[in-house]
Amino acid sequence: MLNRRNFLKAGAGLALAAAFPARAAAGAGHVVIIGGGVGGATAAKHLKLTNPALRVTVIEANRSYIRPYGSSEVLTGHVGMDDLVVSYDALKSKYGVEFVFDTVTGFDPDRKQVRTAGRQTVAYDKLIVSPGISLQYQAIPGYSAAVAETRAPSGWIPGSQTALLAQQLKAMRPGGTFVIVAPPNPYRCPPGPYERGALVTEWMRRHNPSGKVVILDPKDSFVTDATMQLGWHRLYGYDIPDDYLSDMPADVDNRGKPSPIEWVRAKDGGTTERIDARSLTVTTRGGAVKADVLNIVPPMKAGKLAFDMGLTDASGWCPVDRRTFESSVHKDVFVIGDASIADAMPKSGFAANTQAKVTARAVAAQLAGRAPGEPVWGNTCYALAGSNYGLFVADVFRLKDGKIARVSDQRYLPLDASMAKIRLGAAYQQAWLKTFTEDCFA
Repeated sequence: MLNRRNFLKAGAGLALAAAFPARAAAGAGHVVIIGGGVGGATAAKHLKLTNPALRVTVIEANRSYIRPYGSSEVLTGHVGMDDLVVSYDALKSKYGVEFVFDTVTGFDPDRKQVRTAGRQTVAYDKLIVSPGISLQYQAIPGYSAAVAETRAPSGWIPGSQTALLAQQLKAMRPGGTFVIVAPPNPYRCPPGPYERGALVTEWMRRHNPSGKVVILDPKDSFVTDATMQLGWHRLYGYDIPDDYLSDMPADVDNRGKPSPIEWVRAKDGGTTERIDARSLTVTTRGGAVKADVLNIVPPMKAGKLAFDMGLTDASGWCPVDRRTFESSVHKDVFVIGDASIADAMPKSGFAANTQAKVTARAVAAQLAGRAPGEPVWGNTCYALAGSNYGLFVADVFRLKDGKIARVSDQRYLPLDASMAKIRLGAAYQQAWLKTFTEDCFA
């Protein structure tokens, strides 16, 4: 494992190896992208759409992508792990994007080169980095990567932990408790922990009707909180807290009866202090909570590669020029997606996608000797309170006083929306999973 100093030091020897691929001919340009997730794939596609003469190379460790968006549906069996796998074939054959399937091990910003584990040296004119997130398992006393792989999965980066969590849910004893530990802000996919709780609750009503979901939260609110709780109320008999009731529709009627889903906010003692992995017990400020299945979504920072490349600041995220997402640390290096500091924009797949499009145009403009245009970004996060109960948050962002600011007014599905619109929202969510993937990768 390379630390940041050794990682950058490795770049000092890059010029000793033959550069591969070489920079493109003058007048076009070679853009190298590290990371083939939503941000990196979208940037590659839109660079080629903006200027087909550009040479675009993606360096990615894996030969296919496993999408995190929609991955909670693996837990309930609506989709399988294979359904999350996305191919890079269209980017290669349709758009002419080149791929180097390898891991970056060195970076020389002065010579504009990166080095891979396979000892390839890749030169660039512009470099786009989409490093994603790293899960800070160690931030919760008693938790670790080893515990996440064996006893208390996170599954926030889909893979073996997602499959393990699905197995644990199906094997849970009748009347058991599925505990979700939600993360502090900022984190990837703001509605995600609460959608996961809802989908597990719906599944248990059919397969383990005496089971319960408890969401332990270090926050007092979350994106889509009012609309999500309204869905929980209608579907699962959840009592909405008093401080949310004033805006609720007239049909809301708290019954004071136990619900199969419970949200414990910070103000109610929901902040996790430590876990006991052996007994699956979470100690919170409000007391101890015993789980039969424990799903922990830990705090997050930028992906490890961002730290190795020296792209982060003291916050653990990557500062950028808001107009282009060019790194504030290294010239001609751009950081997009969850790892970037993007002010009001959330850390979501849609945000990474729209950042990638704007940055691709800015990079192409710079290579052509033009000034980038005025950026506009968007974001939409769909979520489910149940398989037929859809909701969303949607925003438009522009630059304001040098920061990315939200300029949209109506963000959420209205609380008085008809059930027809709510069912349509669920249909939109399923359609979005397909069309969004196509927009990024096909």
